[in-house]
Amino acid sequence: CDALTRAYLNLRLKPNKDLLSDLINKANGLNSTSYTANTWAVVADEVIKAQAVLEDSEASEAEVKAAEKALTKALEGLEIKSVEPVKAGDTTANAIKTGDNSLIGTSIALMSLSLAGYYISKKRKY
Repeated sequence: CDALTRAYLNLRLKPNKDLLSDLINKANGLNSTSYTANTWAVVADEVIKAQAVLEDSEASEAEVKAAEKALTKALEGLEIKSVEPVKAGDTTANAIKTGDNSLIGTSIALMSLSLAGYYISKKRKY
């Protein structure tokens, strides 16, 4: 009876860490070169702290909420790096940078999925 009572008293609800995980994934998905160094450093620091809370199985609800709030504030504080204007007549490759490589990754992913679907459909016919 005593052991059961102690076990019952030691029970606690585990906090939901889904939002914290989503925020970390969002921050990790951003391109650091698009933002000022100072604001990105704050986000990077908060991601490290949030990751520690996410991995801590003993983290309290208050710790999870504090990490969510701090990371949200850091993400909201990101400042986009100002783009230097391209000078007339400048034809160097470095003069025009968009920083957007998302089409390459998307194209590769779609091609991979298409090939996988093709092979699966061929395998099922035989």
